[in-house]
Order: sequence, then C-alpha cells, then structure tokens
Amino acid sequence: MLYLEILGNLPEMARDEVKAMLELAGGEIVSQDYLFLKINADERAFSYLDRLGLAHEYGMLMVEADSVEELLDKAREVEWPIRGTFKVDTETMANCRHSVLDLPRKLGAVIHAQGFKVNLSRPDTLVRVYCGERLYTGIRLRFFDPKDFEKRKAHHRPFFRPISLHPRVSRALVNLTKARRELLDPMMGAGGILMEAGLLGLRVYGVDIRQEMVEGAEMNLRHYGIRDYVLKLGDATRLEELFDKKFEAVATDPPYGTSATLAGRKRDELYQKVLESIYEVLEDGGRLAIAFPTSFDGKAEAERIGFKTLGRYYQRVHKSLERYFYVFEKE
Repeated sequence: MLYLEILGNLPEMARDEVKAMLELAGGEIVSQDYLFLKINADERAFSYLDRLGLAHEYGMLMVEADSVEELLDKAREVEWPIRGTFKVDTETMANCRHSVLDLPRKLGAVIHAQGFKVNLSRPDTLVRVYCGERLYTGIRLRFFDPKDFEKRKAHHRPFFRPISLHPRVSRALVNLTKARRELLDPMMGAGGILMEAGLLGLRVYGVDIRQEMVEGAEMNLRHYGIRDYVLKLGDATRLEELFDKKFEAVATDPPYGTSATLAGRKRDELYQKVLESIYEVLEDGGRLAIAFPTSFDGKAEAERIGFKTLGRYYQRVHKSLERYFYVFEKE
C-alpha cells in the first residue's frame, strides 16, 4: 500500500491527475483524508506517479491508526524498511484531530529500539507522519521538489511571454489526458505544455498561428533538451489540413483576451471552432484537457460536438480572470 500527498491549490484536479496515472499503472485510490491519499498500488506504479505535477510526495504506507497510542502499538510490530539513518517528520493537516506535538520523539524511540540510528540533520530515510481524521505513518520514496518546476516558469525560458500556465498545471493537464505516446497542443504559444509533455518522453506536436510563437516554442523545447517534436505554423480551427493523422491526446490553454491575441476573431466563436477541429483529429477514446474562462460554457459546447465531460476544475487567477480546466473524452 502507498500514500500520496497532493497539493492544496487545485485539490480536485490533483486527485484526478493521480487517478489518471493509476489507471495507466493498474492501481486505485482507496481513500482520501484531506490532502492525503491512500493508494492500492505497487512499485509498477512508480514510473507513472513520478510524472505528477500537482503532488507533494509519495511513499510506502506502513501504519494507520485512530489514536496516537494505536499508532505506536502498531509501529512496534512493523519491520521498518529503513536504509541508513532516519528522522521522523510530522505533517499536521488542516483537519488534524489528534495531539501530535510529541509524536516524532515517541515514534522515533520505537523505531530506534529496532536498531536504527537517528540523524535529525541529514537522514537517509524520512519517516512521515500525517495527522488528519486519522493518523498515518509511511516511508517517503519521492519528494517533488518545487525547484524542478520553478526553473521552467515563463521568465526562466529563453523565449519569454508573461502569460503562461505554471509548469505544475501544464504537467497536470498532460497527465489528465493519459497520454503515453504523444500529445498535440494546437494553440501552443511559447510551448509550456509541450515542454512538460516532452520531458515525460512523449512525442509532441504543436501549432500556432503566429510565426514568432512557432520559433519561440522551438527555442524553448531545445533549451530543455526536447528533440522529439513537430511544430507547425497554422490555424487551430483547421487541424485536419495540417496533419494526416489522428492523435492520442490533446492539451491546450487557449488565449483569453484581446482581438490581437485571438487573430482578430470573436473569442467564443474561436473556442467553438477549435473544439470542433480537435474533435476531428482526436482518436476515439482520446482525451482533451483544456482551459476556458468561466464566461464560456465549455462543457455545453464540448458535449454538443460529441465529447463526454470527465472533469471540471475552477481556478481564480486574479479579479479579471476566473477559469475552468476541463477534461473531455471523445466517445
């Protein structure tokens, strides 16, 4: 059994990202306690969980209990798979209903009694305790360092545009499509979504109506070591004319604003035509992850075309931009 801690800024989207990866790995979410997920999966899931964008960490779940006393009793019966030295660290979630102030010391003493050495400054193994409605203890296997994503934010790229999704969100959109081979972004802009897909080893395809974006996206992809890509100058409403193939997955973040960024077209009409165009080039059973401002009813328009809605997640960016991220499937 595994545990996984998701991030709290888009929790429903984060949970569904985990669910999508577990569907590929043959695992499932068993239960949720605030931001803590209990997962039925084994080491075959690691390569998929390592793809996550909206996660904090995952690890091996060792003990779960309804009280501190029960946790300590169970911990005495566990054979702890600790390599080298260890440290106990507590995560007190917003719904914590237990007194855990002294728990790291008490649990550390239990584990130390099995012959393991404590190192509070640079431990080889981190034992994590989560306090929510229940108590959980596990061994951390993977920490998703925020610096890995921060270094790919817009202002760090060689081709810079200030309006761009956070790399974590871009990564989540890719994963929500369940892409395993390839991904198309038909309104790629500076290529942020393609960067995240390419770093996962996917073959990426991008389209933009502006030549400077095509050149800039290629500059960004190459800067981050991505070489398996096809970028085209073209219209996202006429994708069938650009490609003689259908795609496994599509993810995109359309422009929201001015007539300049929309190539002089009315926004809602553009969105409708883009959805229709994506539908035509998507494989049956393929998924689309896309963002729209809340003023546009993406669900109704997509379902009118023939998509099935799998998810919708609200995000307030600032006072003049509120949006939904959608996940659709072509039936």
